[in-house]
Amino acid sequence: MKNILFIHQSADLYGSDKTLLYLLESIKDVANVIVVVPEEGPLTEEFKKLNIEVFIIPVIKVSRQLFTNFNVFKLPFQIYKAVSIFKKKLGNRKIDLIHSNTIAVFLGAFYSKIYNIKHIWHVHEIIQHPKMVAKAYPFLVDWFSDCVVFNSVASAEHLYKNKPKLKEKSTIIYNGLDRNVPISSKEEQMLLRNSLFKSIDKSSIVIGLVGRINRHKGQQLLLSVFNELKKNPENNIYLLFVGSTIKSQLFLLEELKDEIKNKNLENFVTIVDFQKEIWKFYDCIDIVLVPTTDIESFGLVAIEGMLSKKPVIASNHGGLKEIVIHNTTGLLFEPNNASDLKKSIESLLINQNLIELYGKEGEKRAKFDFSLEKYVNNFKALYNSF
Repeated sequence: MKNILFIHQSADLYGSDKTLLYLLESIKDVANVIVVVPEEGPLTEEFKKLNIEVFIIPVIKVSRQLFTNFNVFKLPFQIYKAVSIFKKKLGNRKIDLIHSNTIAVFLGAFYSKIYNIKHIWHVHEIIQHPKMVAKAYPFLVDWFSDCVVFNSVASAEHLYKNKPKLKEKSTIIYNGLDRNVPISSKEEQMLLRNSLFKSIDKSSIVIGLVGRINRHKGQQLLLSVFNELKKNPENNIYLLFVGSTIKSQLFLLEELKDEIKNKNLENFVTIVDFQKEIWKFYDCIDIVLVPTTDIESFGLVAIEGMLSKKPVIASNHGGLKEIVIHNTTGLLFEPNNASDLKKSIESLLINQNLIELYGKEGEKRAKFDFSLEKYVNNFKALYNSF
């Protein structure tokens, strides 16, 4: 069996973290898997349950701070330190293939060059800022990789613009997942809804946004639109946010809570921390929202919503355009356009038969086009080609 090294940027359990977990769980019996992440967290806990070997070491993570004048001079020392630590932990074991699960980390890129190991760079991002970094990335990815895997046409075309030759060693593999638990019963859904909202009734509509709380996922945009919708007394609706912030951005959570309070929406909006057991929360939501304000390369939340038989209303950009079929599995609205988002939500509130119809069509699409089996088989074929 091949010894495959996987390098990832975090130990959370959001989009690219989940897809890595699903992949490794599916291939660990046909490959010797080693994972490198910079910290402990929910993801490493899951790896340990699967008896997957994990190293906690620096991964040379790209950030805006890295490219400030002083930190740029530190970079060679960071590279030397990270490579040395990993080599020492690895000992005499041979690595046949390196899979960097994000272009936000450079350990795999440098290690593969130094020790002449084949390197797959898996692109989960569309980086637009800082502009200097965005322009450099296509050339860096080309130089440091033997194969580039994009998670969508959108992420591929973003790098192809400045480096068309990348197409020659690239492939597109859509993220995939399965729903491994049955849909909650009506009684279970109602119990959870009652625990989340005090005054909710059977005819209420719950709209929900699942994802990390940050500037880009659209929580503030959705809250603003929800506030406008609540001005119509006929709109018997509630809003659920599921997700947490990173430690350095706890202020964003406080800002969101303050805004909810200022708009007198405490009885209609609930925030729930990150949840490992996420499916029951999708089950108690009627409409899934993915209102990202920046271009997103994929959108795993949309797939999760579809697998839960929910219509998805999403920003009409990036990989989301490749997942949601407008007027079939949900609705696409103009990104950052509060008025258009409001109209999209209202259209489903007025035509509630579409909620079930879009949900059923979405489930079919998710199971056929974004299955875990298809995702894993594509990667197995790729690994076997080296």
